[in-house]
Amino acid sequence: MSKRKGTAAERDLVKLFWSRNYACIRSAGSGSMHFPSPDILAGNGYRRLAIEAKLTKETKKYFPRDEVKQLINFSQYFGAEPWLAIKFIGEDWKFVNPEDLDDTGNNYVFRKDSHKCLSFEELIGQL
Repeated sequence: MSKRKGTAAERDLVKLFWSRNYACIRSAGSGSMHFPSPDILAGNGYRRLAIEAKLTKETKKYFPRDEVKQLINFSQYFGAEPWLAIKFIGEDWKFVNPEDLDDTGNNYVFRKDSHKCLSFEELIGQL
């Protein structure tokens, strides 16, 4: 998947949060900094979300252990909830808590058919 498509998907997610009254920013180059930094920060005055966002055409998405650890560490320092957002091409965003990822031994994985996830509306509590 191209970096440009991933960036566009992140921007779409930012717009989605703003449309539901969440202030939201995208951290450009989040994976290239020396310090842990999620792709997206969103909040509404009550909740703060630190989100690592991924776009894939596959049926599962792998996450390096260090990437998940950095998201959790940043979230603890910042006082935010850690979430992974996965967009399978042609589908809506799915949000998974790092604790609900499957451990492969070397990485973590989230499978497209997993029920351990939330939709955007479920995540923000507006069903």
